[in-house]
Amino acid sequence: MDLVQAIIVALIQGATELFPVSSLGHAVVLPALLNLSLDQKSPEFLPFLVMLHLGTAIALLLYFWRDWWALLIGLLGVSSPHEVKEARRVFVLIVIATIPAVIVGFALEKYVRGLFGSPVIAAGFLAVNGVMLAFGERIRGMGHRPLSTLTTGDALVIGCFQCTALIPGISRSGATIVGGLLRGIDHEASAHFSFLIATPIILGATVLEVPKLMKAGLPPDTLPVAVIAAVVAGVTAFISTAFLMRYFKKNDDMALNPFAVYCVIGGLGSLAWLLLR
Repeated sequence: MDLVQAIIVALIQGATELFPVSSLGHAVVLPALLNLSLDQKSPEFLPFLVMLHLGTAIALLLYFWRDWWALLIGLLGVSSPHEVKEARRVFVLIVIATIPAVIVGFALEKYVRGLFGSPVIAAGFLAVNGVMLAFGERIRGMGHRPLSTLTTGDALVIGCFQCTALIPGISRSGATIVGGLLRGIDHEASAHFSFLIATPIILGATVLEVPKLMKAGLPPDTLPVAVIAAVVAGVTAFISTAFLMRYFKKNDDMALNPFAVYCVIGGLGSLAWLLLR
C-alpha cells in the first residue's frame, strides 16, 4: 500500500469511525469500488486498520479529556466525595459496557477476521446497519434521559449492542447509540457514552494488533506509512466528533434517520455494483 492509498483509507476511516455508518464497512467496500490496489486479505490489512483506529482513540482522548481527567482523579480519590463516587460509578459503567465485546471478540476472532476481506459482505451489512438505525429510532424508549441517569443495566445493553460491530458494515457507534435510545437515553448522552466506551475497545485492539503488524515481515516503509495514516485518521476523527456532538445535541428527534437512509442506499448500491460489474 503506497502513501496516497493509505491516506485515502485513513480519511475514510477517520470521517466514518464516529459517524454511525461503519468505518470498517467503508474501509472494506470503498477500496473495492474505487479499484484501489489493496490486498484486503493480506495479513497486514487488519493491523493497518487497527493503526488507524489508534489515531481515532487518541482523537477521542483529546476531545473528551475532561471526562477522562475527572475519571482519573476521582478514581485516585483526590476529588470531593461526590466526584469520587461519580467517577467510580462511570468507571464501572464503562467496564460493564466493554466486557461483552471483549468476550465475543476473543471467542469469534478467527471467524470475524475472515469477513474483513469481503467487500460484498461488508456492503450487505452496511444496508443492515441502516435498517438497524431506522428501527432504533422508531422503537426508542420513552423519555429523554441524560447521561447522569445511566444504570448498570443500561451499560450492559449498550455493551451487547456493541458486539454487533465486530461485523464489517455494522457501525459500532450506531449500534451503541441505538442501544442507548432503546433504554430511553437521549441522542447526545447515547453518543457521549458511545464515544467514551470506544476508547478502551480501540486501544485494546491496538495493543493486540500493532505487535503483529511489526512482526509480520512487512516492507521497511510499511510502519511509517501506517503512522502517517493514523495521524490523518485521528485529525479527521476529532473534527467528526466535534460535529456529531453538536449535531446530536441540536437534533434529538429522529437524528439517526439521515444516516439510516445513507447506509441503506449506499449498502444496496455498493452490493449491486460489486455483484454485477
